[in-house]
Amino acid sequence: MKRALNFNPGPAVLPLEVLKEAQAELLDFAGTGMSILEVSHRSADYEKMHNETQALLRELLGLGDNYKVMFLGGGASTQFLMVPMNYLAEGKVADYILTGDWSRKAHKEAKGVGQTNVAATTEVDGRFARIPRQDELKLTDGAAYVHLTSNNTIFGTQWQTFPDVKAPLIADMSSDFCWRPFDAKKFSLIYAGAQKNMGPAGVTVIVVRDDLLATAKAGLPTMMSHKVHAENNSLFNTPPCFAIYLVGKVLKWIKGKGGLVAIEKANRAKGDLLYGTIDKHAGFYKAPVEKGSRSYMNVVFRLPTEELEKKFLDEAKKQSMIGLKGHRSVGGIRVSIYNAALLEWVQSVTQFMEDFVKKNG
Repeated sequence: MKRALNFNPGPAVLPLEVLKEAQAELLDFAGTGMSILEVSHRSADYEKMHNETQALLRELLGLGDNYKVMFLGGGASTQFLMVPMNYLAEGKVADYILTGDWSRKAHKEAKGVGQTNVAATTEVDGRFARIPRQDELKLTDGAAYVHLTSNNTIFGTQWQTFPDVKAPLIADMSSDFCWRPFDAKKFSLIYAGAQKNMGPAGVTVIVVRDDLLATAKAGLPTMMSHKVHAENNSLFNTPPCFAIYLVGKVLKWIKGKGGLVAIEKANRAKGDLLYGTIDKHAGFYKAPVEKGSRSYMNVVFRLPTEELEKKFLDEAKKQSMIGLKGHRSVGGIRVSIYNAALLEWVQSVTQFMEDFVKKNG
C-alpha cells in the first residue's frame, strides 16, 4: 500500500496507527458483534466510549468537571451562529478580533444576531499578514464575550500568545486545537471542527465552562441551544458516532505520544524546518506572514511567478506530495502540517524545495 504525503488543509491526515486500529475494529466494536457504524448511541457500550472521549480531552487540556465537552454536527460554521445565539444577550456587545476569513465569517453571523464590535483587524488590501498586538485591541467594557480564531488556514497566521481580556474569551480552534499545551482555563468556550487535528469531518468539539453555559439564552430553537445539548450529554439527537469514536482514538494517540508537550515539540520541528528553508531562499520563496505570527499548522509561501507555482505543484504531485495548492482566494503554496503529518514528509518537501530552487532559481 502506497500512502501519499498528505498535506491537505482539511479534511486532513489522520495517524496511520489510528486508521489501522479503526480498520481492525470496524466489524466488531467493543465485542458487540456490530460495527461502530451500527450500534445504538443509547447503548452502554457506545456511551462508555463517548464519556471516555470527553474525559480524555479534559485530561489533555488540564480541565476539571466545571467544563462540559460536547460533540455536535454542523461544523465550526454552525458555531459561528450558535455562539452569539446563546451568549450575545440583548443590550450587550460582542467583541470580534479579525485575523482571517474564518473570523470574518464568524463576525458576519454574529452581526445578524446582535450588536458587535471589531476589536481589531489586521486586514490590509484584503489580506492578513499578522496577529494584532495586545495594545491594538479596542475592547468593549462589559462585553458579552471576546471572540478570536486561533489559527488561520488561508493566510497562515496563528496566535502564539493569547490576549488578556476581562470578558469571557471564546475561540474557534478548528485548525490548531491540541497542537501544543496552552492555558485552556483562560477560555470560557472553545469550539473546533475535528477535521484538522482531532479526527474526521462530521463532528465539532465544544468545550464550555459552566459559568458561561449558565448564561445561555432560554427559548432558543432546541437544536441551537448549548444548554439542551449539554444537559443531554450531546445525545439529544443521534450524534456523529463514528467521528466521535475516531476523535477518541486520536486523543489516545496524542496521550500515547507523550501528550501535548511531545506533540508541540514535533510540530515545531516540522514548522522550523519549513520556515528555515523558506528564509534560506528568501529571494525565491516568499513568506507573506510576519515571523511572530507564522502558523505552525499552515505554512504559506509564494514563488516568483504563478507559472513557477504551477510547475512546483505539478512536480510535487508526481512525488506523491498532495494538497500543496494555496487557497483559491490567495493562491500560492500551502503546506498543512497538522499533528499527524510526519517529520519525514516535511523533510521530503524541503529537499524538493531545495532541488526546485536550484533548477528554477
